[in-house]
Amino acid sequence: MNKRERAAELFKRLPAIYPDAHCELVYSNPLELLVATILSAQCTDKRVNMVTPGLFRRCPTAVDFAAISQEEMEGLIHSTGFYRNKSKNIRAMATALLERHGGEVPSTLEALAALPGVGRKTANVVLGNAFSKNEGIVVDTHVSRLSQRLGLTKFTDPIRIEQALIKLFPRPFWTDFSHCLIFHGRRRCPARKPDCAQCELNDICPSAKI
Repeated sequence: MNKRERAAELFKRLPAIYPDAHCELVYSNPLELLVATILSAQCTDKRVNMVTPGLFRRCPTAVDFAAISQEEMEGLIHSTGFYRNKSKNIRAMATALLERHGGEVPSTLEALAALPGVGRKTANVVLGNAFSKNEGIVVDTHVSRLSQRLGLTKFTDPIRIEQALIKLFPRPFWTDFSHCLIFHGRRRCPARKPDCAQCELNDICPSAKI
């Protein structure tokens, strides 16, 4: 089975295996998702979801995120790790939203990726989930790992992985594909001890150890 055949099989199987696959960050608007995604770097979604309720009550708008002090922000997000840099980035991002976009989160990849602290991955998360736009495929650590294990690409660079994946899957599936692989990575195929014996994809996975 070559990678295109394997991709076609994944396109059929993954939605059936994970029909409820979704973004596990809790948010109610694009700004909240943007902030939560920035916080999720090197941090679990579970931990971020513990921090954001208080943060979003304190800062419901871009104006609030831009005005909050570095010290207060650090205290609110401390447990997510790398809190100094994340605080700086979120405050700068909010300031840029006010200066460039009237305080609203833009809905284009170019405008989002140009914001401080927002790269292509974060932009794809926001576009796919907050705006229902399939502009790219989110390549986080799970998607990167599983794309290689499943023989979809040999690349390790996230941008090159994304470029390889978007050639293998139909555009309407891009956001859902990311969710499905992330669910599979968390529930069946973690980095250290993949559960190959019980894996629903072991018959088509070139890395399966069964």
